[in-house]
Amino acid sequence: MRSGIAQSFLESVNASLPTSPDAVHIVGSPTGPGTCDCCCRCGRSPKWQPVGLGRKRRSKSYTALRTGISELSGWDLELPRRQEPAEIEVEKSYGPGGAPIERLPVEVLDEIITQLAVDIPPAGYGPRNVDLVACLLTSKTFHVATINTLYSQITLPHSSIFAKFLHHVSEYPGFGTIVRRLDLSHTTSVGLGRSRQTNAELQNLTSKTLLKCLELIPAVQEVLLQENLDDDIDEDVLQKLFFRLPKLRAIDFCASASSSFVDAFTTTMDTLIDSPSTMLNIRRLGLHECFTLPSLAFETLLPHVPHLTHLDVSHTRITDEALMSLPASVALTHLNLGRCIYITGEGVVDFLTTHPAVRSLVYLNLSCDVSRYRLLSDADVDRLLPALPSSLRSLNLNGAQIQPRHVPQLMPLTKHVEELGLACANLSLADVNTLFRQPGPLPTGSDGQQQPWVRPALHYLDLTAIPAITQSTLFNTPAPTNILLTPATLPLEVVELGDKAISSLRECKNTNKRLGWVVKELGRRGWYVREPIAGAGGNGPGATTGRRGWKMGAMWWGMRKVPVAWGEVGGVYGHYMFKK
Repeated sequence: MRSGIAQSFLESVNASLPTSPDAVHIVGSPTGPGTCDCCCRCGRSPKWQPVGLGRKRRSKSYTALRTGISELSGWDLELPRRQEPAEIEVEKSYGPGGAPIERLPVEVLDEIITQLAVDIPPAGYGPRNVDLVACLLTSKTFHVATINTLYSQITLPHSSIFAKFLHHVSEYPGFGTIVRRLDLSHTTSVGLGRSRQTNAELQNLTSKTLLKCLELIPAVQEVLLQENLDDDIDEDVLQKLFFRLPKLRAIDFCASASSSFVDAFTTTMDTLIDSPSTMLNIRRLGLHECFTLPSLAFETLLPHVPHLTHLDVSHTRITDEALMSLPASVALTHLNLGRCIYITGEGVVDFLTTHPAVRSLVYLNLSCDVSRYRLLSDADVDRLLPALPSSLRSLNLNGAQIQPRHVPQLMPLTKHVEELGLACANLSLADVNTLFRQPGPLPTGSDGQQQPWVRPALHYLDLTAIPAITQSTLFNTPAPTNILLTPATLPLEVVELGDKAISSLRECKNTNKRLGWVVKELGRRGWYVREPIAGAGGNGPGATTGRRGWKMGAMWWGMRKVPVAWGEVGGVYGHYMFKK
């Protein structure tokens, strides 16, 4: 530090220095190259000689050293001090409830605190909602506002936490009236060192305690259940859910398939048979992967849900008759019929083209497992595509018998559909590229001028199990024949491919980097994802993300399960939505 400061000082000081009785500067003829005519110990001045201090001892303290240098050179060793900023007057502390944020309208303060809530709980027994707990201890105003947020959406990942919640609500019943969502979709014993049998022996979460919990939350609007709880969903619980919770609007039984659940569900549906005039207030119903429920259960239930908007019956025994039995007042926006083998292609197309319940569809899943059953024939596709509404944003036709002649019918759909599933289609790479190309002659409007070409709105494209789509054809087919991986297909950002193609692409790291794409995998699925492109309409900075209102909180593309409640996706629901 000293040598740096000194060197800088020597380069900036004038050659004429003030004289001092303690230093001698011998002035002579001009020095030659390589010499220095100064009074320093740089080693280049032959005229420099040390001079004693006149028997005057100086202290080695910093103050004396600084004084001596100042006497020799007229320079101060210390840099000028920065001017201290003026003191900011701090307002006096506010009284209880007097802080500016506490004086905000209640609705605004609730909205602010809601942003601190966490939808997905941490793994294990880690602390949850630590920010909300801190707000509880801030002030009385914050306490009241935070209680509303903390209890409005209850997420219980373990049976022990469920028992604590039940005890607390039993002790303070007023908190139960705040609950609007009971989320048990994350409840599991995995990772806690306990088996399912051990959990049953603990008696924390059983059919009796679940029923008691439902009785203590009379204003609940959303109940999210799943396969880990199917043995605890008995007839009394189902009677409470369907008939004695008047404000309940959404219920999900994802993958519940145990024999006890089926028996309880069938018995509960007998109540509707005995009371044909009974109508349910449920608007969002999730029976995803409830494949053991009999067909009669669907034919009994669906005529009694006149306000239904979301229906997920993927991989169930629903029939054509059950679909047609939906009341005319139903306005479905989300419909998942994927992997349903008890429905027919002709019956589904009749339902989608004639029933008033599907005029405003946003999400439609008609996928099937071609190794077991093909739902839509080429004739069914001919009838279906022209009848699909313009409100559609996600269309899954995986397994349908799609031929090259269907491409012109698909092109109008790509102008508003953001997700399109074409797995197992009989298409070539050129046919897929046609979806993104501008047709030759543009149509002419009523005024005689050509209408502008509208780019496709596709963000996601499922090309799984199409023989013509391989790593070789994607890389070795040059533009303009193949533009699928070029910026010309923006906003396309996700292409789902099969295991074989993904494995081959995973090995081509250099080519992937050059093209601007990357391989991502989750569970059984794999995607080829475009890296962000700034300012090009993709998913770069300033561009839109994968979040859409019709996804209800999910941000990934290609979801295969219909959400019935708004929030981030995780747990069992995330598995069936994006991993399977």
